[in-house]
Formats: sequence, C-alpha cells, structure tokens
Amino acid sequence: MEGVMSGCYHVCPSYSNFQFDTAFMYVIAVLSMLKIYQTRHPDISATAYATYLVLAFIIFIAVIGVVYGTVWFWLILTIIHVLASIALSAQIYYMGRWQLNLGVFKRIWNICKTDGCGRPVYMDRMVMLVIANVANWSLAIYGMITQPKDAASYLLAVFIINLLLYTTFYIVMKLRFREKILLLPVIYIILAAVTWGFALYFFMSKLTTWEVTPAMSREGNKECFVLDFYDEHDIWHFLSAIALFLSFMILLTLDDDLIRKPRDKIPVF
Repeated sequence: MEGVMSGCYHVCPSYSNFQFDTAFMYVIAVLSMLKIYQTRHPDISATAYATYLVLAFIIFIAVIGVVYGTVWFWLILTIIHVLASIALSAQIYYMGRWQLNLGVFKRIWNICKTDGCGRPVYMDRMVMLVIANVANWSLAIYGMITQPKDAASYLLAVFIINLLLYTTFYIVMKLRFREKILLLPVIYIILAAVTWGFALYFFMSKLTTWEVTPAMSREGNKECFVLDFYDEHDIWHFLSAIALFLSFMILLTLDDDLIRKPRDKIPVF
C-alpha cells in the first residue's frame, strides 16, 4: 500500500497529496517499534485497535499541520508530544503495571514527591528513557521554534528517530545480557546501514518539491543518468526499497539465537 500511495503522489507531486506518501511511513515506523517491544513483552503490547486508532490520530494531525500550520497548531503539537513522551515513559518503565490514562501524570508527580531522586530500580530502562525524552523534547522544542512548513516530514522524522533509538537500545541490551547476535542479522544490519546511507544521499538531491507549482518544480529536474531513464530520485526509491527490506529482515532474524530458549528464561528489558 505504501508503494501504491507513493506512486499516486509521484504522478503529480502537490500540496494536497503529499500525505499519501508519508501516511504509511508512520504505520511502518510504529509497527516496527511495536514488533520489537512485543518480543519481550507479549502480554502488555498494545492491541491492534489501540494502535490503529493512534495512527489515525497521527495522520489527522499531519494533515492539519500541512493545511493549517499556524502557531497554535505547533503549540498544541508540542504539548501533546511532551505529554505523550512522559506517559509512554511511565508505561515502559513499569512494564504495563500502570494503567495508561490521564491519572498517569498524577501518579508520576506522587512518585517524584515521595521517592525524590533516588536510584532507579530499573537503571538500564531509565537510561534509555532519559535519552529518548531528551531527544523527543528537543524535537518538540525545535518544531515549536522553527514551525517547519513540511509538518508531515517533521512527524516522520520524529518516528524514525525513535525507531532508531529503540532498535539501538534493544541491540545494546541483548549484548549486555550476553545474548548472541548471529551472523545473518549482523550481515543484514551492515547491508541495511550501507544501503540507507546511499539512499539518503540520493534523497537529499531534492530534484522536485511539492511546495511550488508543477512548472516551478520541473525547473529543478536534472538529466537522467541511469539508462537515460532514471534520475537521482528514482535511485532513492530503488535503494530505499532494498534498505527497507533489509531492515525488516533485521527485525525477523535479530532474536534467532533465542529460538530454542524457554520463554521464561528470556530476559525482559
């Protein structure tokens, strides 16, 4: 579906259909994070209903940001972003033992008042959450200050950065608990990193833009350099598709070393 909607956008890139290309990228990023989390927390992972309800809300926000990207929009988005980061941090730290509702902020305040700045019980988890909150709060402040016109790409960057942070944390924790990363996922990690690097190089060429009229956008086109038919943006799509496949293979094979290990012996982090 991502390929179909991206094709619809690229037929004639415009201000109104740009969301076609990014909406399913949000879905990919969120589902990838949930897949990683579900590996160690199968009993407390988000349900399909809740997940797709949140995704629908995110896509709605992206559309509002592109069409009505006013100061009030960015102020409200910043508040939602910060509050969501705090609430999800509590949910992850206590591994679902707290009910995720409006009362979570009061419980966090009570914990801070009673326990103060004592040593966290789950230090590894706390370090990860501190880093994630610093990154997310920085992104929220950046969005509020700069108010980028391309709100859809800004939200996509937020999800991609969180996915990279959580994937890195997961790999580090596997190594910390002396779990093996087999040769196959290592190969996929290396290939994905190299392919994403080349793909992003071609993505940054910026041959077209949906922020101006089609006639003005065509002024940025360059000569095709592959088979006299494909330009740099086409190469971005080829390489990003390969890199996305390799990234999915990382998720599928990363825990192959635990296939024969009883579930009650697998560390939870």
